Amino acid sequence: MIRFRGHLPRGGYDVPHVQSEAGTLRRRQFTDEFKAGAVRLVLDEGKTVGAVARELDLTQSALADWVRKAQAERTQGRSGLTGVEREELTRLRKENRELRMEREVLKNESRALTQPDLWARNSVAYARRPEAVAVRFLVTS
Repeated sequence: MIRFRGHLPRGGYDVPHVQSEAGTLRRRQFTDEFKAGAVRLVLDEGKTVGAVARELDLTQSALADWVRKAQAERTQGRSGLTGVEREELTRLRKENRELRMEREVLKNESRALTQPDLWARNSVAYARRPEAVAVRFLVTS
């Protein structure tokens, strides 16, 4: 019997699973030709995503994602982002994240250089008060 891992596998417990050498479940991988064929069934032959997903034992969300990307490629990005645009967007988001981190580091460094040390400033003001001398004497003795 297969151990329960949160959700029942598609079709119940009788479905064979792809397992790695370590015995853990791993994700199924599909070739580009298989994906193109599944997308062609939906876009060119007019079948529904759900029907094709059931026929090919896929999840509807995975097939819908493939169809959405294929539509964007076919329409040159008018119905969504093309593959090139998605890659550029990913690259720009990564660059933006790195620049924000660099800016934050530089801001913190400049703040540290422009502000006098708060501990030193407070200790000088503390030492000038007459009652502080007595307190300091009691603490150090």
